[in-house]
Order: sequence, then C-alpha cells, then structure tokens
Amino acid sequence: MGETAGGRLAPTLEASLSWLINIIGFLLVIGVLVAVHEFGHFWVARRVGVRVLRFSIGFGKPLLQRTGSDGTEYVLAAIPLGGYVKMLDEREAPVAEDSLHQAFNRKPLWARNAVICAGPAFNFALAIVAYWLVFVIGATEVRPVVGPVTPESPAAEAGLVSGDEFLRIDDKRVQAWDDTVMTLIGSADDGPFPVEVERESGTRTSLTLDLTGVRLLEEQGEALQRVGLQPMQPTIDPVINEVVPESSAARAGLESGDRVRQLDGEPIDSWRALVMAIRERPDSEVTLTIERGGTALTRSFTLDSRGAGDGRTGVLGVTPQVPEGVLSDLRHEVRYGPVAAVGQAVGSSWQAAALTVDVLVKMVIGEASVKNLSGPINIAQYAGDSVSLGLIPFLKFLAIVSISLGILNLMPVPVLDGGHLLYNAIEWVRGRPLSEAAQGMGQQIGMVLLLMLMTLAFYNDLNRVFGAGG
Repeated sequence: MGETAGGRLAPTLEASLSWLINIIGFLLVIGVLVAVHEFGHFWVARRVGVRVLRFSIGFGKPLLQRTGSDGTEYVLAAIPLGGYVKMLDEREAPVAEDSLHQAFNRKPLWARNAVICAGPAFNFALAIVAYWLVFVIGATEVRPVVGPVTPESPAAEAGLVSGDEFLRIDDKRVQAWDDTVMTLIGSADDGPFPVEVERESGTRTSLTLDLTGVRLLEEQGEALQRVGLQPMQPTIDPVINEVVPESSAARAGLESGDRVRQLDGEPIDSWRALVMAIRERPDSEVTLTIERGGTALTRSFTLDSRGAGDGRTGVLGVTPQVPEGVLSDLRHEVRYGPVAAVGQAVGSSWQAAALTVDVLVKMVIGEASVKNLSGPINIAQYAGDSVSLGLIPFLKFLAIVSISLGILNLMPVPVLDGGHLLYNAIEWVRGRPLSEAAQGMGQQIGMVLLLMLMTLAFYNDLNRVFGAGG
C-alpha cells in the first residue's frame, strides 16, 4: 500500500538507503537521456558529412576514453550532468584545406539545423518508445474515480459528485487518474469544456466544467485542490499489521492487530484519518487509545518525524492490515497491442510536451508559480522513487524528463540548441552569420540566463527538502 504511517527500516538506515537509490536512479536517468540526446547530434552529423572529433557523456576528467576506427574520440567523463559532441569547426580551431568539406560551419543551413534539432528529436523519440513499452507491457493504473468534492468549487458547480468516474475530458479519453490531472491542466485555458462521467449507478452523464480564471499552477501541487477534486481512496480500518523496529510505535509498545480508536481524544475511523493526524504532529507528545483483544489501552509517547522545516511530518512507524481485494476496485490494467500502442504513445508524448510548454510559458508571464521548476535534487528523488517502484514507473518518469529535456534545449537561449537555431535564423534573414563578437556576447548572456535558471531550480529543490520557514 502506498500510504503508511511509517517506514520499514530504522530512520538513519532508511534515509541512507533512500539517498543511495536516488543517486543510482539519477545517474541512470541522466545517463540514458544524455546518451540519447548526444547520439542524435552525432548520428545526424555523420549523415550530413560532418566530422565528429569527440563524443562525450559527461564533463570534466575522462574516466574511460578510446578512439574509434572512424577517428572519433569516445569519452565517459566524471561529471554526469550533460555531454557534448565536438565537431570539426573553423570557429573553434584551424581546419586543414582537405578537411574543409567536413567542417560543421561549412555545411548549408538545412544541414546545420538538422544536426542541432537531432538531439531534442531523439529525446522525443525516446519518450515515444518509453510510452510504447508502457502500453505494450501494461500498467496497473488508478482508475479516475472522484473522491470527496469540495463544496462551492468548480468541480461541485459542474455537478461532479463522489463516485463519478471520468471517461472523457474535453473530448479526450482518460483511463487513469494521472491522465485526468494532465488533461484538466491542459484544458483549463479553453473555457468551459465537456466532461463525461459514469455514475456509481452505471449511467453516463455529460457535464460542463469551467476552469476559467482558475490558476491551477499558481503553487506546486495545488492543481486538484483548486478544481475541488481528489481521487477516491479505499476505506481501510485503522488496524496495525506491522510495527517498525526502533520506531515511536515500537517504543510505545504497539503490536500487530491493535486497532487505533483515538488520537489525542479525536476519534480515528480509518487508516487515512490516522495517517493525516500523525503527519500533523511531528516530534509531538501524543496519546493513543487502542483496542487489543477487546480491551481498551492508552499509550502516551513522542512521535518521530521526517523532513525538515515546513516539510516536517510526523511518523508513527506502522503499516496497515489491508484486506485482500480492497484495492482492486480502484485499479485496472491499461494495455494495448503493439500497433494500437503507437498511437497512444505518440498521443501521451504530445500531451506531455504541450503541458510542459504551457507551464513554461505561464511561468514566464506570471500565471504559474516558478516553484513548479525542479532541479537535480528533485529529479534524483523522483528517479529514485521510480526505480524503487519498478519498470513501468521508471519508463514513465524517463519519458516525462526526456520530453522536458528536449523542450528546454529548444528554448531560444544561446548555449542551448534553440540558441543555435536562433543564430541560424538570423543568418538566414541577414544572408550572412552574426559576427563572432555578437555570438560571443550572446553566449555570455545565455550562460547567465542558464545559471539563473539552474540557481532557481536548485533553490526550489532545497526549499522542498528543508522547508520554507525553518
């Protein structure tokens, strides 16, 4: 079960193992993405007759290095945060007369643009392949069933009620809760749009949802709350299955089979209610009333905590007894044949790309919070989680990050692929390239902008880890 009131390892060991998995996941994801991106540049450069001098995964000191029969130097470097393809180019070093036809700067604009676009294009292709594998292998998804609806919210005004299952949103078929979230965010700017749901009675109903003026991305993670929706959660009794050694629950003497009745005098009628109450009390003294063998017992003790600053949450250190089959009604398998999966993969990639562009544009014009921007720490955490959860979550995460990388590289910022395309567009309009001084100034501006973007992303990461208010 995804939601528990504690972990399975002692806190220090659990944290160390978690960070190790995060690092492994991060290196795996970044390694694949960089290799695919740079291979795109490399492969197309070779096809249009450009000589490639070096193909490097990573920056800095080479760890592995060899020269191929094609004369290209292949390098695996120490800093795994990118890579590059170094091509023969007169702007970087003198080129022998008999090799001028292989120089990148001597190629026509279409050929140079093809080489530049190849990196992002291969990232998009990787996303399609990853999604295709997900749909062919099959994924167990959370059905898009509506849980409690917030009164007077856009969802309530549309007529959505708890138990409704989304079938179509803005004429797009949805089969999973993740699809629902992405489609709602993508359709929010379209004005009122139709949604089709199936009621608990089995009847299908068409409704109109209006999210006009609802800034879904104003703050990270609040999109659904602003709509007034949350997914349906299975009702699990607050009965303890396992007590984590050395946890606060273990110190309090809690045992498997104990049923939690009250926390600080508040009735606890479900596992989710217990989890939410525990999370709100990090490092707090609590009084727990439990039922054991028909006898009521009271335990007073101090909860553990996880995180820091505003991100701290209480931890009890127990897992629930989950009756067999209780989760099956809210989950189903989504799978397609190899041919049908192609269309689904392309559609999912297009939807993710459109949403990424939409978020970036809204951040620039102030309609989305810059807190939505993630850096290497957050990516590492998500990568570690996806690796831990299995192949399908990892493939989905790989697809999303690959699309994001492709789009970010196409931004018209010097030093990125989009910046080089901008230079080529200016050259096409002027009939001659920009001067080296102008290009150098553009590169410096691009480096400053990129550094600012990276600083903001890194700040957001630290804010998520350590909390905003100390």
